[in-house]
Parts: sequence; C-alpha cells; structure tokens
Amino acid sequence: MRRQGGAVDCSHASSNPSGGDASRRDATQPALHDDLMERVLASENMRRAWKRVKANRGAPGVDGMHIEDFPEFARSNLPVIRQALRDGTYRPQPVRRVTLPKPDGGERLLGIPTVTDRVIQQAMAQALGPIFDPGFSDSSFGFRPGRSAHGALRRIQTHITDGYRIAVDLDLAKFFDTVQHDILMARVGRKVRDKRLLALIGEYLRAGVRVGDTLEATVIGTPQGGPLSPLLANILLDDLDKELEARGHRFVRYADDLLILVRSHRAGERVMASVSRFLTGTLKLVVNPHKSRVVRTNDCQFLGFTFRGTKLRWSERAYQDFRHRLRKLTGRSWGVSMDHRLKTLTEYVRIRHLLALGTPKRAAIWTGMSSKSYWHLSRSLGTQTGMTNDWLQCQGLISIRDQWMKAHGYA
Repeated sequence: MRRQGGAVDCSHASSNPSGGDASRRDATQPALHDDLMERVLASENMRRAWKRVKANRGAPGVDGMHIEDFPEFARSNLPVIRQALRDGTYRPQPVRRVTLPKPDGGERLLGIPTVTDRVIQQAMAQALGPIFDPGFSDSSFGFRPGRSAHGALRRIQTHITDGYRIAVDLDLAKFFDTVQHDILMARVGRKVRDKRLLALIGEYLRAGVRVGDTLEATVIGTPQGGPLSPLLANILLDDLDKELEARGHRFVRYADDLLILVRSHRAGERVMASVSRFLTGTLKLVVNPHKSRVVRTNDCQFLGFTFRGTKLRWSERAYQDFRHRLRKLTGRSWGVSMDHRLKTLTEYVRIRHLLALGTPKRAAIWTGMSSKSYWHLSRSLGTQTGMTNDWLQCQGLISIRDQWMKAHGYA
C-alpha cells in the first residue's frame, strides 16, 4: 500500500505491506559470540514456547503424552531436562511418522515430535529467529513473522503488472526429506557459534523416525512437523534467494514453493536450467523435472491460486475444498440448531477474511472465534494487523482524527 500525495493507493489495500529492509539489524539481535543456549533455556522464553505449543495443540509423539499432560510432567522433570540441555547430554526422542494424502495423489510424510521436544524446538526457534530472519530475502514469505501467503500472491501480482508474465515453476521433490545435514549445519554455523546449540540441532536432525514398531535412522532430511523445521528450511533456501537476487531475478518463495517471473519463454528456459544446476549442485536438492515447467502466469498455480492477468482466482482444487467445507458446516445431517450452524459459518468466513488481510493465523483464529464485543476486538492484534487505518479508508470510512486535525488547522 502506498500513499500518493494525501491519498491512499488502494490497489493492494487488502492487507498490510509485508517486509522491510532485510539488511537492518535489530538492536536486540544477539551477537555471534552470545551464549544462545542460555537464551533458549531462559524461563520467559520457555514459557512463551509452551504457550505457543499449547495453542497449536497437535497429536502426541512416540511417548503418547498429550498436551494436557505436559504441565504436571514439566513440574517434576523440567529442571532435569534443562540441566541435561546445559550439559549437552539431552537426547531427543524419535518423531512419530504420520502420512497425509496430498491433493495430487501422493503422500506427505510428517514427523510428530513429543510435546517435550516441541517445546524445546519452539524455544530454539524463538532464540534463533531474531538472528536469521532480519537477513532473509524480501521475496521470502513462508513461516516468517509479519508475512503470509497472501503477501506472496500480491508480490506476484506486482511482478505481473510490471510485465513479467512468464513463470518458472520449479518443484523441489520431497524437499524436507532430502535436506543434507552437513550443508544445512554449515549454513546455521555461519551465525551460530554456541557449540551446545549446534550439537542439539544435529541431535534433532538425527533423532530418527518411528514407523509402527520400527525405528528408522534419519541420516538425511529434516522431519516436517516440528516447530524448528520451517526456520531450518528458510536458512538453507536463503542461499537460493541470495543467488536469485544477485542475478537480478523477480521471484517469490514460500517455504519450498518457488516461482520465478521473467519476460519471455526463452529466458524462462535458461533460468530453469541454471537455477536447477544451482539447486542440485550447491544445495544438493532434488528438482522434479516432471513437475517443473515454464508457462504463462495465466497457466500456473501458486499456493492454491491461479492468475487471470493480474487478478487472483482460486484454483479448481482450492474452490472444491472450500465448497466441501461449506457443505460440511451447513449440512442438514449435522444434528445442531440453525443458530449454531450460522455462528460456526460466520466464524469460518471471518477467519478466512482476516487471513486474507494478512493477519497472523493464530490471531485470526482467536479474533474470528471470539465472543467479545466489537469494541473490545477493535483493540485486538487480529483486527489491528488486518484492518489498518489505510484499509478502513479504502473501504470509504472517514477518520475522525483526520477530520479533527483538519478542523483545527493541523492538516
């Protein structure tokens, strides 16, 4: 969103602008020599980690412990676990393998850590995030504070408007399962000097996967499903982002989903070949040649959406998923009152709208399902990050503050 003179440019007013100067270093950002393990284990950081894990719920890991059981477990065991982490003797438990069907007919392999390991990983992510995130690319949108899939889509719209209407759609085959540990750890080690923390990250990477009664070693890959995995993925793929920036490419990346925008099909073919060589040669990742392609932006899908010129359209699959969800919420076979159905449907639509405005997922869910008054919710994070003053102005509403300042000669 941009201001032109005294007016607001509403062409992208559906949410906040994401990003900022990625090169700026926050004053609170830890230096390389800081004792990061102590930051991880700080009481306030651990409390925040537990609150986040508790809010996200999730299934139990290999030990069978549920979220509700953790507080009692922590009261008697957390001091021992903390000391083991300080001493470098803590050993994470294997993750539990869960297989989810993918829309294209394949399978997505998830690794569910124990609740204890989820709390520790979340605490690690909270300590490492402020170190790495400020240096990430402005074209990276996945699993970063203040950024969203909708921000990624709006960036693509901007590139299309600028004349970049050919998309290089590169598909990384089973990305999380093919990450090379040594390559990843070398990149983590560029900014982390705490040997205990580096060793602990390595322990999590090698913790293994429990499949039924069988324990499988994990000599490669980072299990998708833990709080630390998204940050590790961004750390590894930041090298790709920097390479694309150095070449002057227009691109958008959301986790392992990548779209590069160019002006011609011939340029797209060259870019796909050279970037594929970088991915396989430097990062040792696997590019799926059957799903990677160079097409017009009108013929590609990204994060569940297609493009018609600069307009966004749901992909057919996303549209059918939405219809299925609405039918489930309004189905006559659901043995609840009409008032309850309408309340649930309103919450669902409200949450989706807040997400579209760029509100963080957790805040959108809390605001969308809250029964508090509109006045109370107007001061909530979900409302303030989505329905900004500029957005309200674009809806045709008048700012009382602006009118007061104009009336008193301040404008």
